[in-house]
Amino acid sequence: MATTEKLNVYGKLASIQKELKAPKNQYNSFGKYHYRSCEDILEGVKPLLSKYKATLFISDSLELIGTRFYVKAIATFVDTENGETVSSSAYARESEDKKGMDSSQVTGATSSYARKYALNGLFLIDDNKDADTDAYQEQQNNAPEEKKTAAKKEPTPKKSEAFNGMNPPEEDVDKRLLVTSDNKMSKEQYDFLLAEIKRTDSMADVVKYAKTEELSTITSSKCVALLTGLAKRPTKA
Repeated sequence: MATTEKLNVYGKLASIQKELKAPKNQYNSFGKYHYRSCEDILEGVKPLLSKYKATLFISDSLELIGTRFYVKAIATFVDTENGETVSSSAYARESEDKKGMDSSQVTGATSSYARKYALNGLFLIDDNKDADTDAYQEQQNNAPEEKKTAAKKEPTPKKSEAFNGMNPPEEDVDKRLLVTSDNKMSKEQYDFLLAEIKRTDSMADVVKYAKTEELSTITSSKCVALLTGLAKRPTKA
């Protein structure tokens, strides 16, 4: 096996990609799923950077695309022996409204999300089974039988067409479970949310999680997160 002295920047990066362990140490108690954070990845990679004589830099910038601001994160892997670098970037869009957060906190949370996916790309970490898709799959598994039957009739996307973003393919899911393009909750999503709250008798928990009693004002992404969690709850007696 080649020693670290004989590896170039790509060889060192490949070795770290192979050895890096970044388990999902975080837990979302409302949605009941585990996930990994940007910090989890960084803690896992630090010992390997020392081992392979490399370091890592992460930078952010704000970009205005259309009428919305996006945080662009760039993760740069540096070979400290010769200065060679490899970079990976990712974007995350700032939410127009985030209850319980000021503007700096919204940007910080968006930055953390963008950084996580820049690191995912750099170190070949696959989050396809992370919160978004896991939660959606469990919701489908817990759906009424008639919905499951209807879903089975839908054609399965070809592997090459598999979705790799935030939302599942629209043709395969209830559109009420998709985050809208402007992140504003639709009437259909709001009505569905009220129906799920009534079904599970979970108004107190939902208000606490959403941090607002005016549920009609929450974002589409917050609504989808709530619906995902409520789908796992049993119907009240």
